[in-house]
Amino acid sequence: MSESCNQNCGSCQENCTDRKEQKTDFSEKPHEMSSIKKVIGIVSGKGGVGKSLVTSMLAVTMNRLNYHTAILDADITGPSIPKTFGIKEKATGNELGLFPVKTKTGIDIMSVNLLLEDDTDPVVWRGPIIAGTVKQFWTDVIWSDVDYMFIDMPPGTGDVPLTVFQSIKIDGIVVVTSPQELVSMIVSKAVKMAEMMNIPIIGLVENMSYFTCPDNGKDYKIFGESHIEEIAEKHKLKVLAKLPIDPKISAACDKGMIELFEGTWLDTTAKILEQMG
Repeated sequence: MSESCNQNCGSCQENCTDRKEQKTDFSEKPHEMSSIKKVIGIVSGKGGVGKSLVTSMLAVTMNRLNYHTAILDADITGPSIPKTFGIKEKATGNELGLFPVKTKTGIDIMSVNLLLEDDTDPVVWRGPIIAGTVKQFWTDVIWSDVDYMFIDMPPGTGDVPLTVFQSIKIDGIVVVTSPQELVSMIVSKAVKMAEMMNIPIIGLVENMSYFTCPDNGKDYKIFGESHIEEIAEKHKLKVLAKLPIDPKISAACDKGMIELFEGTWLDTTAKILEQMG
């Protein structure tokens, strides 16, 4: 028993011998026809740091290594994955369940935008309904022979990340950040939440780390000096990659052609994911 124990076992994540009550099991099983080997969550402490971009690029990178990859878009109120991949069609289903939509290169995608009549329709739902929808993307969608599923989480540490962590067996998470000093504090919140939930943290990815000037080839740190090394050292984590500000990547996302991006920034991360298998 910890010295700081308040006897409230119901809210405690520790597995000590003095536990007076069992922790409630919120885990959900995937659809009985699904086959998913590894599940990787992509998280961030705040919005706008490029979490969906990293999710997409990781799925594409693993797909290029001949793994069957999938993306569960858990960012219900701000879904951007279908746009990034240029998906126009809607998800279909039958009495057995829902079917994800395949991208041009065979990546399976499920997102709320694939169910809405119009992509621009707002999702004005309360937290429990949003969390329930994410659960259904896990339990009601038939994910066939998936080697790596990437879950694009909404930012922060609220209802949906909590639901995902409790409901789905996550094999590890990648935390996405940017160079601003403010973000370092917020990243620490996301990291601590994962630690509280006993979710393995694969490492950190810093987006918008630098800009390489095409005229002189020099790197410029538009958002100031990086703090990712400090965060990594503080939490004993790996820095997986530093992604540049690259207009070509932005253009690829806008055109729905992220599968054509060029770059090896996430190759090291891919090797780590392969070792997890």
